Amino acid sequence: MSNAAPTINTNNNDAEPTTNDYDDLDYTALTDALEQTVFENFDDGLYIGIMSGTSLDGMDAVLCQFASDSENTQQPLQLITSHSQNFPARLREVLLALSQPNGTAALTPNFDEPNDLVSELDWFGWASREYSEFASEVVNTLLQQADTDSESVLAIGCHGQTVRHRPQMAVTLQLLDANIIAERTAISVVSDFRRRDMAVGGQGAPLVPAFHKALFSDSASTRILLNLGGIANITVLPANDDPVIGYDTGPANLLLDAWAKQHIDKDYDQDGAWAQSGQVIEPLLNQLLEHPFFAQPHPKSTGREDFNLSWLKSELQDFDKTATDTRYSAADVQATLTELTAISACDQINQFISNQKQSSVYVCGGGALNRYLMTRLQAHLPHWAVTTTTELGLQPTWVESVAFAWLARQTLMGETGNLPAVTGARKGVVLGQVCFA
Repeated sequence: MSNAAPTINTNNNDAEPTTNDYDDLDYTALTDALEQTVFENFDDGLYIGIMSGTSLDGMDAVLCQFASDSENTQQPLQLITSHSQNFPARLREVLLALSQPNGTAALTPNFDEPNDLVSELDWFGWASREYSEFASEVVNTLLQQADTDSESVLAIGCHGQTVRHRPQMAVTLQLLDANIIAERTAISVVSDFRRRDMAVGGQGAPLVPAFHKALFSDSASTRILLNLGGIANITVLPANDDPVIGYDTGPANLLLDAWAKQHIDKDYDQDGAWAQSGQVIEPLLNQLLEHPFFAQPHPKSTGREDFNLSWLKSELQDFDKTATDTRYSAADVQATLTELTAISACDQINQFISNQKQSSVYVCGGGALNRYLMTRLQAHLPHWAVTTTTELGLQPTWVESVAFAWLARQTLMGETGNLPAVTGARKGVVLGQVCFA
């Protein structure tokens, strides 16, 4: 179909169209032509996706291209370049504080920071600017590595940093200033993905299952994707036409990283080696599994509001009061937290694959690099293959950032980005706000 919209022809250029002229119009063709003019060029161009998750271990960025939906191709995604960069230490410290209720109360401005950083809103504003400047730096580095100019990129999909997620209140807050990124990179930015889903009754999360469905579904077998970021979540991709299911299952790297930082002064437990050196404290594990989130039906989502270091310390204090034997090491706690992640995820996964003859579990996120955690997952899923999304053509560390590039594309094309069966929304909606460069 031509990109040109139908025109109204009259015998006199100055005359108004007659009723018969309007009757001759093909309004369906007119609408289709206008939609093509607006959206078709956004279909198979270059997109950038940025993701910094709950674990706050860094910012991941990808430059990628998606095949047009009309193309019959075995390569729906081309990952052109990827780049990951650790947060500046001060920014990470402030983001962690903002992620906890009243967490900024202990912060004081450094000598090179404004003296009027006195309230949580002040720190939020400071961090929004710093986060966005950092994201712009990451994007520009990515473009340099790809030898690509900004004019070749249609949009950046940037989730921002979640500092509060209260789905029971229909409230979610992602820290970001898209204006800064658009100005520093000369690329339009799509952000604020969650709140439109909340506006139609959803939890605003998880959003990545829609991307999983588009890229990883297989008509021949049921596939389970397990994302191990700060929080663990699953996506169930049925082999038939049943709805996709996806929801958070509990904590993952969030607690593991925090406990490792406190006790071995490392940002994470490399390969899970420290956890593997300890012993699981079964009574403590059972106590942690009593958290009410685990018993909630899906759809559900969670975050640092429910699972954090303060919660863990409180649980340990309660455990010490009631346990007959409290002789345990910090490594034992790390082993227990690893088991908590594995069991809480696998208990949910087993509900969907227990009767499946052909099922596979594909792990993505930073937790896929934790060898000990992967062995614990396999131990709880003995009859199914536990592997990573590398088997599906996309390395586990880039799945979420590619997902937000895809979500940005959905927004620009006027396509829905949420799955109501996953988030609990009343309907599918176009997600995100666009800040044009």
